Amino acid sequence: MNNFTKELVDSLAEKLLIGLTEEENQMVLDEFAIIDENLGKLEIDGLENVEPMTHCLDDFYCTLREDIAEESIPIEDLLRNSDQTEGREIEVPKVVGE
Repeated sequence: MNNFTKELVDSLAEKLLIGLTEEENQMVLDEFAIIDENLGKLEIDGLENVEPMTHCLDDFYCTLREDIAEESIPIEDLLRNSDQTEGREIEVPKVVGE
């Protein structure tokens, strides 16, 4: 199952906004190879008969409410709570990038 390539690691690092050197990329590939090798060693008898769970506890129940559209607060009333607005948008300080 060794589907990890240098290009895949570089692509994932770029999406995560981290830069990897060639040495770091090779280190990640080596670690993925070890993980992949060890996953191949796992054998659990009867695993195919286990029913998937949605929660780790047996006593967890989630009751969903009926999805009913309700009247919402007018946007003008909401925008009155902010001092920095531009049209129907609230201006916020830039936190990512330069």
